[in-house]
Amino acid sequence: MKKYVILFLVIQLMTFTQASLASSIPSADTSATELAQGSQEKQTETTEENNHIKPADALEVISVSKVFWSIVLILIGFLIIKIVIKIMEVIAERSTKLRITIKSLIPIIRIIIWVLISFIIIRGIYNPPIETLVAMTASVAIAVGLAAQDLLKNVFGGIMLLFDRPFQVGDKIETSNHYGEVIQIGLRATRIVTPDDSTVSIPNMELMNTAVSNSNSGELNCQVVAEIYLPIDIDTHLVRKIATEAAQVSKYIYLNKPIVVLFFNEIHQRRSYLKMRLKAYVMDIRYEFQFKSDMTEIVIKELLKQKLISRNELL
Repeated sequence: MKKYVILFLVIQLMTFTQASLASSIPSADTSATELAQGSQEKQTETTEENNHIKPADALEVISVSKVFWSIVLILIGFLIIKIVIKIMEVIAERSTKLRITIKSLIPIIRIIIWVLISFIIIRGIYNPPIETLVAMTASVAIAVGLAAQDLLKNVFGGIMLLFDRPFQVGDKIETSNHYGEVIQIGLRATRIVTPDDSTVSIPNMELMNTAVSNSNSGELNCQVVAEIYLPIDIDTHLVRKIATEAAQVSKYIYLNKPIVVLFFNEIHQRRSYLKMRLKAYVMDIRYEFQFKSDMTEIVIKELLKQKLISRNELL
């Protein structure tokens, strides 16, 4: 009897054990699932926290120290440009042959230095993310484009003048009502010095849209024309010889190019005159008007000396 009781108890115990094991397996799966869900919830919370991190305040991005060092670098850029340009101008003035070549490099040097300073300020001091830099550049471009269209036209005109090079620093140009030597090609305007020693600023966009006459096109010499009105019956063969010799003896003459003497019939105050045009090249464009005056004086003196004309016949 006891054997049957013990056997029954053993069977019940085994049944209970199997049921306990079966019930414990789902609970383990549930625990694993709960752990996985907990891990996902933590990751979600972390992501949300990262997404809700506030951007740095403007005072932290554009701090006082960064603005200070930006101003310092800009001032250093101004100083470097002043020193470099001054040195180049001194060298150019001492070397007549290389004057125009050296001065033509000044606008390019100025732009290169400013580009380097801008790059150092943006990447070295502020170092914004590429996305922020692109967004800011686009915003600034739109704002400036709407607010300063004329200024941007002149800036683009200055850039095109540097690349297209219809003239360069040191050339003598004529545009609209102005004639003189180019002393500076800026981003907004080009400055020239007139024969009366006046500085004229011409907007670059105006130079791009109007005809520009260049007297020397990068060369040191240029053609000078002296005009003299003579009697209609004068001996042109002798006058041509005198005019040619007058140009040749001038200290400003550039003898590697030809001397030309032309005659034209013109009517002035109902009288017919012979206009002589003496064309010769000056050795340096800065002596253009001295050379013109010198040729005119020599020719008139020689004509009066040889009695080919009288004082009353001069206009």
